Amino acid sequence: MPSEINKRFRRRVRSIAMFLAIMGPGLITANVDNDAGGIATYSVAGAHFGYSLLWVLIPVTVALVVIQEMCARMGAITRKGLADLIRENFGVGVTLLMLLALVFTNLANTMAEFAGIAASAEIFGVSRYVALPASAILVWWLVVKGNYKSVERVFLFGCVLYAGYLISAYLAHPDWGEVLHHTLRPTMHFNTSELTMIIGIVGTTIAPWMQFYHQASVVDKGITERDYPFERIDVILGGFIAVVVAAAILIACAATMFPHGVRIESGEEAAQALKPLAGKYCSALFAAGLLNASLFAAAVLPLSTAYYVCEAMGWEVGVDRTFKEAPYFFGLYTALIVLGAGVILFPKIPLISVMIASQVMNGILLPPVLIAMLLLINQKRLMGNYTNSRGLNVIAWTTVAVVIALTLALTWTMIAR
Repeated sequence: MPSEINKRFRRRVRSIAMFLAIMGPGLITANVDNDAGGIATYSVAGAHFGYSLLWVLIPVTVALVVIQEMCARMGAITRKGLADLIRENFGVGVTLLMLLALVFTNLANTMAEFAGIAASAEIFGVSRYVALPASAILVWWLVVKGNYKSVERVFLFGCVLYAGYLISAYLAHPDWGEVLHHTLRPTMHFNTSELTMIIGIVGTTIAPWMQFYHQASVVDKGITERDYPFERIDVILGGFIAVVVAAAILIACAATMFPHGVRIESGEEAAQALKPLAGKYCSALFAAGLLNASLFAAAVLPLSTAYYVCEAMGWEVGVDRTFKEAPYFFGLYTALIVLGAGVILFPKIPLISVMIASQVMNGILLPPVLIAMLLLINQKRLMGNYTNSRGLNVIAWTTVAVVIALTLALTWTMIAR
């Protein structure tokens, strides 16, 4: 009996060790989407609507996990990135159209991340003319001079720093009974502003770049069919943590700003508004979270673009390679960082227009990416025994249909502004 217990204990220890070795792609991809734009969306949702939209985060969690799980599974089984598979199965023309849209969208989003860095740094009294060059050099050095393991460790540390938002939510002293009530009981008033906010929450949680980055990082890390069960846990854990952080941001703003009728439009405005309402520590943690999130996304978004473009063109990719071995991969990454940070140094750039345009492009690009993923993952010759089951297809197609409908609605509201 003791021998059997020891065996079970050793198996569990090995399983935990395997999971810790595999963990990364799912956790990082889900959490990096809580970027400057995401923080702004959740902050506005809490400040303008109180706790009433917390229930939206439950179906959002399901959608996020379902879509990211398919990406991880395709990467582990085919050992190819999503862009590779799209080019091989749908042709160069489709790939080129997606490439152009993704490059434009991610460049605009990268600008938004550096704008978040500038705004949050200035809350702490650091000039943007110091913060932006320093942050640009930092994220460039991290990826170009590091390797996959070192880059992933830094990204995972960035995920840990999101805990600051959980502390901010606690310091805001919310009514936890109301929080639970609105989380478990959906309420809708069907007015334009509320519907637009719901669409925004869904749209900011699932973005096209995530699918390409996640699958590419699974391949880059060397995750295989044998490792896949552990990566699936990574995906589920990542989705859950990302949405818990989103809920914390919403709760912090709902508990403090909504009762006072405070109106905000961005994450940095939320951080500043929290100071007189919830105290300097809550405000500082919120601002520090924005800085971390913006810096995190400023590294990952250009990286996802470099993966996609180089996969689509058949060029060498991978963080483990040197600049000489993968010049286009690191060259594109460098160019996106220089442009993203450089543009924000010019204060008259119409950043809001750029951000709106990028969200519209996200809306246009997401539906074909999701449809392409479902067509690919159901091909027996690609996936073997790992195609979607009938039940999973029903869930996946339903999820995709809802995401597409909401994303197209968001795109329409953006165009109609």
